[in-house]
Amino acid sequence: MGFRLQRLPSAKSSVAFAARAAAITLALVTAGIGLALTGSSPLSLAGEVISATFGSSFALEDLGLLVTPLILTGLSASVSLRIGAWNIGAEGQFYAGALAATGIGLFVPGPTIVMLPVMFVAGSLAGAFWILIPTLARAYADVSELITTLLLNFVATLLVFWFSTGPWLDPSGQAIGTTARVVHEMPEFWGSVHWGLPIAIALTLTVGWVMNFTRWGYEVRIAGSNPQAARYAGIAFQRRLILVMLISGGIAGAAGMLELAGTVHRLQGGISNGFGYLGIMVAVLARGSTIGVLAGAVLMAVILNSGIILQTEGVTVSVVLAITGLILFYTAIGDELAHYRIQRS
Repeated sequence: MGFRLQRLPSAKSSVAFAARAAAITLALVTAGIGLALTGSSPLSLAGEVISATFGSSFALEDLGLLVTPLILTGLSASVSLRIGAWNIGAEGQFYAGALAATGIGLFVPGPTIVMLPVMFVAGSLAGAFWILIPTLARAYADVSELITTLLLNFVATLLVFWFSTGPWLDPSGQAIGTTARVVHEMPEFWGSVHWGLPIAIALTLTVGWVMNFTRWGYEVRIAGSNPQAARYAGIAFQRRLILVMLISGGIAGAAGMLELAGTVHRLQGGISNGFGYLGIMVAVLARGSTIGVLAGAVLMAVILNSGIILQTEGVTVSVVLAITGLILFYTAIGDELAHYRIQRS
């Protein structure tokens, strides 16, 4: 009698959590060994990272500002995955949302209590509009959304750069390469952390409830897992694909609006800081779970913040990127191994 590995279609939540924790620990140990070989003190650096990330209210506020856009871009990518589509364009949709919100904030008069919701809607609609052509191309011409959403990222980035350094450049000259300050700001609810964070959490939980506990969400999941079976069951795959993709783009656009109104307050090139691309990693780490999006966003924010701290301690950018890659790589391996069991043959 022997033993063999058997892959199960799903992993128990406790096993998946243990595998992920072990993977992150192993990645940190590997990174520590590498740092020690270069002459650095891993324990000293770890202490600095923990203290600077969690040791003060100011540090936790910085973490909260990073978590907010990561939750929404992660949710954006996760929503599209539910129907079997890859939205690689959250970066562009983020920029589109920030651009539309800036236009409203700069040129449409009104009280802040009214303009903030208008900016939020405008940002969401701009994000949905930015994904519209890739969505229609996928739905009716079977054109890969991987390519079209990715290419539109560059268009949105350059468009925002042109507006912020050209037609909308701050006329006062107080800032270089940005627009004037948008006067409508998201109110703060804890230190420098604005209300975008609870909005992002509430939106994630709402989307999760819709996807998991409604008929429409069930049909989306069926369509995503087997489009042919969905069509046979009378589920309109194209219609659901279009709606899900537009929702995905709208969420990413809302992330751009909240980053503008809550954190940056000026439209500028690089306003995203790569949040759209990082959201893809968050969605992959979440593995289809709404709570997983929240946890993945926190993990990614900790990694980003730790990277900044390590750079201030003299660690090069290349080493920081290598450590980040190790954590994500080991985590992906741990998630996959969690599906395997040793069975008697």
